[in-house]
Amino acid sequence: MLKSLSRIVSATARISSVSSSSRVLEPLVRSRLCSPGSATIRPFTRSLWMMSKSGPGHRPGLFTTCGRVPPVSCGCGGLHTEGDKAFVEFLSDEIKEEKKIQKNTSLPKLSGGWEIELNGTEAKLSRTVGGEKVSVTFNINNSIPPTFEEEPESGQKAEENEPEIVSTPNFVVEVTKPSSKHSLVFDCHYPEDEAGRGDGEEESDIFAIREVSFQPVGESDWKETSYTLNTDSLDWALYDHMMDFLADRGVDNTFADELVELSTALEHQEYIKFLEDLSSFVKCS
Repeated sequence: MLKSLSRIVSATARISSVSSSSRVLEPLVRSRLCSPGSATIRPFTRSLWMMSKSGPGHRPGLFTTCGRVPPVSCGCGGLHTEGDKAFVEFLSDEIKEEKKIQKNTSLPKLSGGWEIELNGTEAKLSRTVGGEKVSVTFNINNSIPPTFEEEPESGQKAEENEPEIVSTPNFVVEVTKPSSKHSLVFDCHYPEDEAGRGDGEEESDIFAIREVSFQPVGESDWKETSYTLNTDSLDWALYDHMMDFLADRGVDNTFADELVELSTALEHQEYIKFLEDLSSFVKCS
């Protein structure tokens, strides 16, 4: 009987000890999660907050997981948190800064009588030359090449060292003759090194032809069963004749320069619109 009573007392003491230890550990774990220096916090590698001039510490309660005001909802059915409020304030400043540096409030026009038709991020330029219809289509998505920031030189500000953002999209040229059921289609791009294909040329081409193919007139999608000529291993003389063919129809270096200016203005315009839509979405307005 005494042995049984002793076992009960001992078991009760162990349970009390475990419960007491849990109460001691609980605030330590909670404080660990709330600590900005905790190893459990994933650092922001690519965040709008890291790019803001006020620095990552500008956002109130960025790493705080305890003691935050609980989110509330409104008539729109969305949440409204302190983080959302800070996000909207940042976007408002960002939109103002982007509008300050915006070079063109309206899209620049191209020389040569090109007509432009916009469909979201896609643009189509068209003109008629000697009865032939020439159209150029491009999309601004993924048209900005990656930039690598360089260390500013002594006495140079970081803002002065920032590279200019330029949109260089791939574009497709389609040439259609009145009596033909097929169009001659050129898939073109801007090489990173903008190197010419010949020696001793006074002016190198700033764009290049990647592929050439015949496609049925009126087809919006590229027909994979049509033979496609890749220019990587093409004879230079044949390639030069193709470039001359495009130049005679208004697709030359001047056109390519103006296309970059147009695409850059369109991309910046769509970027600002995206920030405005993002701000409205976060505000739930």
